[in-house]
Amino acid sequence: MKNLVLFVPGLIAGVGLVVAGMTNPAKVIGFLDLAGEWDPSLAFVMVGAMLVFGVGSRLVMRRPAPIEGGSFPGKPSSQIDGRLIVGSALFGTGWGLVGFCPGPALTNVGALHVEALAFVAVMAVGMIVAQRVFGVDR
Repeated sequence: MKNLVLFVPGLIAGVGLVVAGMTNPAKVIGFLDLAGEWDPSLAFVMVGAMLVFGVGSRLVMRRPAPIEGGSFPGKPSSQIDGRLIVGSALFGTGWGLVGFCPGPALTNVGALHVEALAFVAVMAVGMIVAQRVFGVDR
């Protein structure tokens, strides 16, 4: 049951990325190109995602516990530290250079796009290095 609870929202998000055209790196780079021919469509996708998350999280947090048991996670840290800054810079650099972030990249892996396969492989290596070097658990 837990895998289904995780799979269905992931599938919905992946289909949404495809329908919105956000699996196309050129669309993402067009959004980041503020000095050129800016494409605002990614902003609309982000706003839509935030609205759905806002409503959904309010409904979920009314429950006494998660569906699969355990407890809800605590409030995340709001501390801005070196790890956050470096990680954000690396994420943004990778996103800006190739037009992929993890969600669209994984969606493109399903379509066997070579660029996405390479990106996800390097991303996986980066995650392993971060876990080993910095003790990052997620």
